[in-house]
Amino acid sequence: MKKKVLYIVLGLVAVAVAIMLLTGKAEERKRIPDQRVTLNKKDKNPYGAYLAYEELKYLFREASISASKKEPGEWDSLSNYGKNQALLIISPRFYASEYEMKKLIRFAENGNDVFVSARFLSSEVHDLIGAVSSGINISLQTDENGNNIADKPSFRLLQPPFTEKRSFSYKGLHFHSWFYDMDTTMADKLGADEMKRTNFIHLKTGQGNLYFHLAPLTFSNYFLLHGDNFAYYENVLSVIPPGTRKLVWDEYFIEKKEYYPDNDDQKDEGSNSLSELFKYKQTKWALLIAIFTLLLYVLLEMRRRQRFIPVIAPPRNDSLDFVKTIGRLYYDRGDHHNLCHKMAAYFLEHVRNKYKIPTGNLDEEFVQKLQFKTGGDEAEIRSIVTFINQLNRTSSVTAKQVTGFYKQLESFYQKA
Repeated sequence: MKKKVLYIVLGLVAVAVAIMLLTGKAEERKRIPDQRVTLNKKDKNPYGAYLAYEELKYLFREASISASKKEPGEWDSLSNYGKNQALLIISPRFYASEYEMKKLIRFAENGNDVFVSARFLSSEVHDLIGAVSSGINISLQTDENGNNIADKPSFRLLQPPFTEKRSFSYKGLHFHSWFYDMDTTMADKLGADEMKRTNFIHLKTGQGNLYFHLAPLTFSNYFLLHGDNFAYYENVLSVIPPGTRKLVWDEYFIEKKEYYPDNDDQKDEGSNSLSELFKYKQTKWALLIAIFTLLLYVLLEMRRRQRFIPVIAPPRNDSLDFVKTIGRLYYDRGDHHNLCHKMAAYFLEHVRNKYKIPTGNLDEEFVQKLQFKTGGDEAEIRSIVTFINQLNRTSSVTAKQVTGFYKQLESFYQKA
């Protein structure tokens, strides 16, 4: 019997392990690589730019490499009036305003280089550089392995200025655009895509240069690790002089959020963000349960009442009540001298504890110090001190003197 139960348990365990293995393989087949286009220097996902940023120190060995999130003209590492500096802007979108573009142009005119790689350019950029980009978003249809169904995108550098005539391709997202209208008297063509559409141009401004590159995924980890594509990265950045002293990787535009009504692709990406989450069954149900729970909590808590808070009386000064009780006791017994002596002792202790004034000598200096610290009536304080001094020299006190001394002390306590 025991062996039979053991065999049943072992059989159930084997079935569970087999189901887990089959499920794991199915999930592995369905797993799609991370297709988020971040181009962030810290991201090691396929379309992050960790490798591109880390390799800068080997391409520009004489330059100091740093990153900046400051807007144009407010950099910490770059000087607006210096030269032999470079600003590298790698971002999915380059939505620069007219003011920001003029800052970048003024920076380049002083003998510096500004390199921009982005799929989308703002209308202000188009107006200032005399070239218009397509901004078309090619469908990102992928197979079960995350590869594009369409042909592999490829890019090449033109001769001149580049000496090597070859194409660089990768099996990934189609995330690029091209210039379809440009002033060739202002701009030099440096690169093109597989359909010979210009996607890389150079503009001379003052003593410096502006470069606009419309295939930002060529700076992604996935592209650089595919085949010998790293040569494309080296050639593209070779337009920046090797004598550059400072090179800054810009993070301002990659974090800048701005909406352009004429950019349909931007609207589509924003509207599809929620639908992308609902594509996954587990995420969809988790979000729905969270929303339902939050709604239920709000409905149930709408009828909640504030609990009554009892009034707590402030603590009483029992020591003062005790002194008054003892005072009445001595007064009823007729021991007026002893009563006045105790009231005087309480008064002097009060002065020592509260006002930190020594009471060894009850003279004119004592009266002046006590009046200064309490702000009380000087004549009243002098009268109290005089009575205490007389009390130490006599042994008899009348009831009238007790009453007068008591009233003087009460007046002092209320005013001080």
